Amino acid sequence: MSTLRNVIRTPELRNKILFTLAMILLYRLGAQIPAPGVDLDAIEALRDQFDENSGGIFGYLNLLSGGGLGSLSFFALGILPYITSSIIIQILTVAIPKLEQWQAEGATGQRKITQWTRYIAVLLSLVQSTGIVFLIHNNPEGFFGSDIGLFPEGGFKIVLAVVCMVTGTAVLMWMGELISQKGIGNGMSILIFASVVSSLPTVGIQLQSLRGWVGVAIGVVLLLFLCAGIVFVEQGQRRIPVNFAKRVVGRRQYGGNNSYIPLKVNQAGVIPVIFASSLLSLPTLLTGVLPADGWGQDVRSFIDNNLFQPDNLGYILVFGLLIVGFAYFYNSIAFDPIRRADDLRKSGGFIPGIRPGPQTERHLAKILNRITLPGALFLAIVALIPSAALARYVGGGAGSTNITAFSGVSILIGVGVSLETMKQIDSQLMSRNYEGFLK
Repeated sequence: MSTLRNVIRTPELRNKILFTLAMILLYRLGAQIPAPGVDLDAIEALRDQFDENSGGIFGYLNLLSGGGLGSLSFFALGILPYITSSIIIQILTVAIPKLEQWQAEGATGQRKITQWTRYIAVLLSLVQSTGIVFLIHNNPEGFFGSDIGLFPEGGFKIVLAVVCMVTGTAVLMWMGELISQKGIGNGMSILIFASVVSSLPTVGIQLQSLRGWVGVAIGVVLLLFLCAGIVFVEQGQRRIPVNFAKRVVGRRQYGGNNSYIPLKVNQAGVIPVIFASSLLSLPTLLTGVLPADGWGQDVRSFIDNNLFQPDNLGYILVFGLLIVGFAYFYNSIAFDPIRRADDLRKSGGFIPGIRPGPQTERHLAKILNRITLPGALFLAIVALIPSAALARYVGGGAGSTNITAFSGVSILIGVGVSLETMKQIDSQLMSRNYEGFLK
């Protein structure tokens, strides 16, 4: 309570928190307002369909949009296009020399990279919104169980809805940057956090209706256990000792101190899970162009039964392997042993017992590969076990549970963003000689 009082008594920090809360409130409000021209009866049917079956690409997008996709609202896509765009830019930075040059330029180059990230995000939002609107509109029986159409008046309203969704994505990017500048925490992460946390109460309501308060208690215990495990692994580091040689320049002595290179057990965070989910959900979009019956229906049923059932062995194996693969891929991009070994050599640093140059490079690569495996396996376990256990416990059937909301994606994002935001609040309190949150 004393820490909270210190936060309230600090005008600058208090204003930042209030501004962040106001942006979250506007975001949640916009996520509930349907796009112009959408039939409200169809929206109700679409929401019911998402409650009954949260699997596939639509359930995943609906989670990250905080339920906005279930209403085809202005913020229906959330900031998922921006996340995908950021991942694409990070991958292309290794392959395109111009992007690598911008990254080395500091703040000026980062502004250019950010601008191109926005352009790609708008393009992705245009493609995604068009595909989603046309797929749901042209296949109403697959989503509503009847011939209810989203847009009774036809083409113009469809184009208007797509324009509104693309505009909403651009507005969310602007709001996220405002939170980063004038609020607390990373703006994009805060918006994702608000989206996934807003879906958790639905899980509690459904558990209570299906399994009573005992089911709710079991869910809370599982949630607390997962949060503790995620915090433990996220804070885990492998510290590689580094010594710096002494240098005498004139009458001053430089170096001679000891330090370390911190390698996190889970350097990639939740990015491998998001990337694997997007890739795994791609078959759903592709099956939308197949015939409604016959072999098209057989292919669609096979994919739904084997790739989007949380307790299915095929889903567990494919999703788990994708997560582990993307974790190794992302870590190889995020931490370059060759560049880090070269930086150590130039600064006069060395790892005790390891020669500078190629030997240091091989040593760093060996350690990185070793600590990536447990981190990747942990991500796979957290992403798969909660949803599979909940599916087995609750059982199948329409309206049984919103599995996606209780998946490891939401828990990882919630805990990770909370830790980073608390660290920022703590650093600002410590700068004013207050005792922070973190002990």
